[in-house]
Amino acid sequence: MRRELLAVRVPYGFRVGAWEVREPIGSGAFGSVYAARRTTDDALPSHAALKFLPTGTCTPRQLRHLQDLTHRELETYRKLKRPRLIRMYEALTVSAPESPESPELDGATVLVLERAEGSLDTLLARSPRPAAGPALLTQICEGLHQLHHAGWIHGDIKPGNVLLMADGTARLGDFNLAAELEGTHAYSPMFATSDYTPPELLWSEISERGRQTRPSTDIWAFGVLAHLVLTGTMPLLGGTRTARKETLLRYARGEEELRLSPELTGPWREIVTDCLARTHDERAPHDAASLLRRAERASGSSRAPRLPRLRPRRPGLRRNIAAAGTVGAAVLAATAYLTLRETPDGYGYERCPAGSVCFFSEPNGNGELCSWKADDKNWLTGRETCAWTRDRPVRSVFNNDQESKKRHDVAYYRGADWVPTGIDLTRPTRRTGCTSVNTQGNLKGTYAPLSHRWVEHC
Repeated sequence: MRRELLAVRVPYGFRVGAWEVREPIGSGAFGSVYAARRTTDDALPSHAALKFLPTGTCTPRQLRHLQDLTHRELETYRKLKRPRLIRMYEALTVSAPESPESPELDGATVLVLERAEGSLDTLLARSPRPAAGPALLTQICEGLHQLHHAGWIHGDIKPGNVLLMADGTARLGDFNLAAELEGTHAYSPMFATSDYTPPELLWSEISERGRQTRPSTDIWAFGVLAHLVLTGTMPLLGGTRTARKETLLRYARGEEELRLSPELTGPWREIVTDCLARTHDERAPHDAASLLRRAERASGSSRAPRLPRLRPRRPGLRRNIAAAGTVGAAVLAATAYLTLRETPDGYGYERCPAGSVCFFSEPNGNGELCSWKADDKNWLTGRETCAWTRDRPVRSVFNNDQESKKRHDVAYYRGADWVPTGIDLTRPTRRTGCTSVNTQGNLKGTYAPLSHRWVEHC
């Protein structure tokens, strides 16, 4: 990617936290994404993607808006750790006030994300009708179901925001426009991609909170995406985005009928037709759950695991949010996300109680669990015992504490009384590992810690 096209230019080799910046991956209106490698030996993966969101050159009004976007994306990533959504490992702030190369990076927010191999956008550029298209669409639909079931709207479904992993599977990414439902509606910033915007939003009013949107917005975008993946063409005629928007206007006014590609046949034609219904009321019955079942049948995919039930919000929470400040309200609203009660297949981190650190006997938060809210000098004889670590290693961890606490990161040690053992004696940090607040991930699985303590920073 040409560096002059990047929204945020970061020098090769620039360091932030435990990460060293490598080559650029992509760029959008609000930031740029770079490949990165880890420079320290800890529980984080060796490679990741760093999303840089600038703040240093913004006006106060732009800065508040960018903070809202950052909080929305950050909290969405943290709360929705699901198999069809890109995971976020941590968030960092750049401190480089005297950097001669990039002084504009001072104060920038950096999201450390799971590294994907590419995007659906690049796949379609190479192969306009990929053979794996039906399977990928089913996985995209599964991601939408997970988001909607949790009470969120993505708001910007398009090929560039569908990321492809090393195993060829798809995950949804980029939650800049994600919005939490408040009853039947959510409020999202006005920015969106016109090719994937439903007709009713062409005339929607924009308030101080943003534009009202509903889950059917994502359903429309999925229909456009499915038509593109399966036929190699957009469902609305026009050689340019402006021309396609004019076609959408005529379709919305009832002056033109939907003319899908003749190459789209069978169940997928029915699915796309329902997704691209002219009005919200016509699309509303076709929610993400029902579309997922239909997509599974159309693609021959196996049934996705049933999602967990949701726990109701605490009474009075919405009233407290209304009393908070603008940025504070955005953070509080995101943090008020409905918690998951049962453990789904694949990931089990949701079992970890709020305000606790949890260690698991299996990867991805599965297997047996031990959790603490305070320090523990000896897991085997302390107030909260963890007997299975006597003869089995720890394979994953989730720090589910709150950032508002002064000591919210957790350091752990192979010995009791916070004493490292073996090779740890040579490490400057004198600890086996450390996990930042709201971070989860797999460990090497070669040892079982015997003690831990809460610290201000890893």
